[in-house]
Amino acid sequence: MMPSPGSGGCGLIDRFGRRVSYLRLSVTDRCDLRCVYCMSEDMTFRSRRDILTLEELARLAHLFIARGIDKVRITGGEPLVRQGILDLFRSLSGSLRDGSLRELTLTTNGTQLSRFADDLARLGVRRINVSLDTLDPDRFRQLTRGGSLTQVLSGIEAAREAGLAVKLNAVALKDGTEEEIDDLIAFAHTRGMALSLIETMPLGDVGADRLDQYLPLDLLRQRIEARWTLVDVPMRSGGPARYARILETGGLIGFITPHTHNFCADCNRVRVTAAGTLHTCLGHEDATDLKAILRDSGSDDEIVRVIDEAMGRKPIGHSFVLQRGASPVIPRRMSETGG
Repeated sequence: MMPSPGSGGCGLIDRFGRRVSYLRLSVTDRCDLRCVYCMSEDMTFRSRRDILTLEELARLAHLFIARGIDKVRITGGEPLVRQGILDLFRSLSGSLRDGSLRELTLTTNGTQLSRFADDLARLGVRRINVSLDTLDPDRFRQLTRGGSLTQVLSGIEAAREAGLAVKLNAVALKDGTEEEIDDLIAFAHTRGMALSLIETMPLGDVGADRLDQYLPLDLLRQRIEARWTLVDVPMRSGGPARYARILETGGLIGFITPHTHNFCADCNRVRVTAAGTLHTCLGHEDATDLKAILRDSGSDDEIVRVIDEAMGRKPIGHSFVLQRGASPVIPRRMSETGG
């Protein structure tokens, strides 16, 4: 018999029988870059009182871990711009030591890694994802609206020197990625880093038509295979990427394809925003307000009950649609939700 959604001994189970074991926890909607596919140029961020405190974030994370979550990814915005962020990693590192948490990791734009890499490694982080869409300084400045590629590359080296395994994430963008893909592969693989490619997602108004940015990964893979030999491998990292190994380099390349090849059937993920909203799907407007319960002196049992009930509403798949001139299906931006 299929367990009921959220049922006790089995951990978090949704109504389709999928076990949810992966929490992406956003700690801020702020970022020190303004990437063109993620944010608009003029952003309005949430006030401090609307954002969960680090203590509230830690409490929620520990409750999810107690319900069977064994992987937590800290996200943003840019998580390392959150003041006191190491206190959250310090709190969660105890769950790594006692074995209740298998992995604690983060996704970052890399700008702050030179400051934080050693501390992250000391607190039990073993691998991280770094967003890097280009190796051209001028294009980087354009895509991020003013960011420094040198700063990010220095951060990546600091992470590697600290012993962190680094995977690079690159959003596939029309009029750019195809011309740079060989350089991105060579840069990653000569340094022992995997590279994942991501189709742009229609989340929030970023001041551009998504179809003007969209590059299907089927087309990009064809471009890659014109030079490199790809062999699909069954390896999974806990997320939606499907991996291939490039025989010439020995390195891995991942493909995250919300449009060309839907990856929802075996989704094991939920997200909590920095404002305390639980989203059981990135591509739906389902929302459960956990902050209200936290700040209304809700008990741990009450919070867990609400989390369990939310599993019963987790949809079978996302509703992303790319249409010329259409408003985003999901009005919230990626920086609000946490990648």
